[in-house]
Amino acid sequence: MDKLSWIKDLVRAEQKMEESGVVDFSFGFDPAQLLFTESVGFLNSLKSAFIEAASSFNQLKGSTVGRIKIYGIQNTHADFMLFRNGFKLIFSLKEPGVIGIRFHFVGAGFVQVPAAQDTGGKAPSEEDVITARWGAFGDLLWTYQDQPVKIDYLVRYYMTRFIRESAK
Repeated sequence: MDKLSWIKDLVRAEQKMEESGVVDFSFGFDPAQLLFTESVGFLNSLKSAFIEAASSFNQLKGSTVGRIKIYGIQNTHADFMLFRNGFKLIFSLKEPGVIGIRFHFVGAGFVQVPAAQDTGGKAPSEEDVITARWGAFGDLLWTYQDQPVKIDYLVRYYMTRFIRESAK
């Protein structure tokens, strides 16, 4: 995501004001657009972090058997999935500010069924949800169950679960 995009928006809005002669006090901060842009940016950051982790795993593993593959999901803004030994870990933008994470197992006949994993008391078909919350000065904070999320820890947690599940 372009860190200066908000300045570009301010310049465009000011130019539009100068051309039309009408003052618009609402320009410069569109929460809905910001939420969408930040959501896609967060998913892209997650994907990059998972690509780096999967690449390291695959390189250290050495063998071509059991390698982790990462795919973008067609016709979505930034959804992606990890795939290994019939297991999928899917990250999807449910709506701006809401990202779903779920496991799936592709069994015999390629019918998708939820992965049989230790989910800490949750039904295996449930998905984890990461949500955005507004902080001070328009800062967007990503949370899981009202706790702040750090990408490095999220990647470590889900990679560990994914590798354990897909090794079975």
